[in-house]
Amino acid sequence: MTADMSVPSTALLTGADREGGSNYTARHLLVLEGLEAVRKRPGMYIGSTDSRGLMHCLWEIIDNSVDEALGGYCDRIEVILHEDGSVEVTDNGRGIPVDIEPKTGLPGVEVVMTKLHAGGKFGGGSYAASGGLHGVGASVVNALSSRLDVEVDLNSRTHTISFRRGVPGIFTEPGPEAPFDPSSGVLKGKKIPKTRTGTRIRYWSDRQIFLKDAKLSLDTLYARARQTAFLVPGLTLVVRDERGLEGEDVSQETFRYDGGISEFCEYLAPDKPVCDVLRLQGQGTFKETVPVLDDRGHMTPSEVQRELGVDVALRWGTGYDTTVKSFVNIIATPKGGTHVAGFERAVTKTVNEALRTNRLLKVADDDVVKDDATEGLTAVVTVRLAEPQFEGQTKEVLGTSAASRIVAQVVAKELKSFLTSSKRDAKAQARSVLEKVVAAARTRIAARQHKEAQRRKTALESSALPAKLADCRADDIDRTELFIVEGDSALGTAKVARNSEFQALLPIRGKILNVQKSSVSDMLKNAECGSIIQVIGAGSGRSFDIDQARYGKVIFLADADVDGAHIRCLLLTLFQRYMRPMVEEGRVFSAVPPLHRIELINPKKGQEKFLYTYSDNELRQTLLELERKGTRYKESIQRYKGLGEMDADQLAETTMDPRHRTLRRINISDLEAAEEAFSLLMGSEVAPRREFISSSAATLDRSRIDI
Repeated sequence: MTADMSVPSTALLTGADREGGSNYTARHLLVLEGLEAVRKRPGMYIGSTDSRGLMHCLWEIIDNSVDEALGGYCDRIEVILHEDGSVEVTDNGRGIPVDIEPKTGLPGVEVVMTKLHAGGKFGGGSYAASGGLHGVGASVVNALSSRLDVEVDLNSRTHTISFRRGVPGIFTEPGPEAPFDPSSGVLKGKKIPKTRTGTRIRYWSDRQIFLKDAKLSLDTLYARARQTAFLVPGLTLVVRDERGLEGEDVSQETFRYDGGISEFCEYLAPDKPVCDVLRLQGQGTFKETVPVLDDRGHMTPSEVQRELGVDVALRWGTGYDTTVKSFVNIIATPKGGTHVAGFERAVTKTVNEALRTNRLLKVADDDVVKDDATEGLTAVVTVRLAEPQFEGQTKEVLGTSAASRIVAQVVAKELKSFLTSSKRDAKAQARSVLEKVVAAARTRIAARQHKEAQRRKTALESSALPAKLADCRADDIDRTELFIVEGDSALGTAKVARNSEFQALLPIRGKILNVQKSSVSDMLKNAECGSIIQVIGAGSGRSFDIDQARYGKVIFLADADVDGAHIRCLLLTLFQRYMRPMVEEGRVFSAVPPLHRIELINPKKGQEKFLYTYSDNELRQTLLELERKGTRYKESIQRYKGLGEMDADQLAETTMDPRHRTLRRINISDLEAAEEAFSLLMGSEVAPRREFISSSAATLDRSRIDI
């Protein structure tokens, strides 16, 4: 602390040296009017200004059209990604109102597009349930667009209005950079059939706001369109991408699912079913106090009765992962909320009651927990209500408290009737589900006992760590490293090459168990898997506690050949499935041992005698470079067939010494894509893997195969 900081606080508050503070007056305050606030702080409204924010703008426009479909006024939505970077969303709904709004004196479409918190979703009778509720979505997109055009088919006419960065006016030419004349009002266009209604919105995102590399993801758009088509049966969604290079075919996908969330549940389920898809439906009412417009146009707090509809599709499968997708109206809530809390509570409670009734749990047994009851469960939880309470404009978490109670009541009632059914088929399926839950509980208890037995012992206790572990002396997590070494032959060299102060070694024999298609109990029984989990010391699966991990880094040290790659893949499967936080935090690495060693003849002063290369391509480049410089080298270039062929000093210098080595950090950028890849390549389903291998054979570079 400096001497100046030791002045008493009273002197700091009242001393004459604060004279400059008196210059802070009301003129320093900045009041942002209308859409200025959106442009000044876009992240508050769309989350970020990268690709995620760009996608969020598109969701806002699409969701407005989907709200028309929810109300039964629209059955087709088209989304076009134009070649010039603009996006167009078209629906055949009722069309945004174009008549004059009495309070502002502006056309309805202009109010919707320029005023924050303006729209038809504030309880005015336009929408019983909608994805939008704050009335800011369309106006925010407008504020963040360099140009936005709206065409409304209504009352036998096409009505048009355009905006530049939220300001209404007229563009004299196509494109966002065209000359612009600011003016209010809607232009009437050509006549159309009286029965034709709908809205077309085309906008160009403002590159003054969004990052240069921000772009729309077609795969993400397809996934969202597919999801929406599942949630609104009978709605057709067409996505067309016209951004391709000249001469390429336009990419177009159409999504329509009349089966609703039952079909969605089947689509999401990654495993074989234990029971049929169950549909749990019901509704309930609750009261809440909300501001309501009175006869004089004032907002007055009033108690209103709300109706909340619950629709859940679920099924248990043979797998071990839990997939729960939740939605409010048509808005995904990836972080859950009160509706998911009520669903999970009801499933756990109802399953426990059924287990007691069927005597699958003894009196002395503990109740099963949520993770047991939901193991292998795939569920789609949807609720529909007017004016739901979310946390923020991004709407990732539902906050309406009554949803928890109503969802729990509906799920408990409907699920109980299935688990206690006397019908032959339903009774057999219910029994299978309950037996699966009990098996999950027993596995969890066994895993917990295994974890407790494997905790790192203190100096006063006897060590229970595997005898083959060559541990390090340090216990500083920021420094310690665990090398998982392929084979005992490489272990001997690695022991000499390592720094025993902070580098530990654990050898494994050959290829460990493929845990992707094995049960938890089989994994725990496997000696190699058990040793790895025991040495890391943080447990496994849902009970994994990364704060208990004994090492800061885990490094796979395997040969640079096909078998070594397979071993790394098996190890990564173990970590991804049972110790995923280690991968997510970037604490799992793969060592990169060299493939070749080049010995130079009479190297120059300061030049290394030995050069190492890590691929055949790098070897060719290095040799060409040496020849270009006239540097001689021995023709007998050594190629390492395995780690055991390397001397300890060579292994240390190239692979283990932090000052010289190269490590590849393993991370998960897209969890769903990673799950699909592991399921395809390492799962129990053989047919998809065979198809993948067959279809990929043509792309294989045969020169890379070590024959």
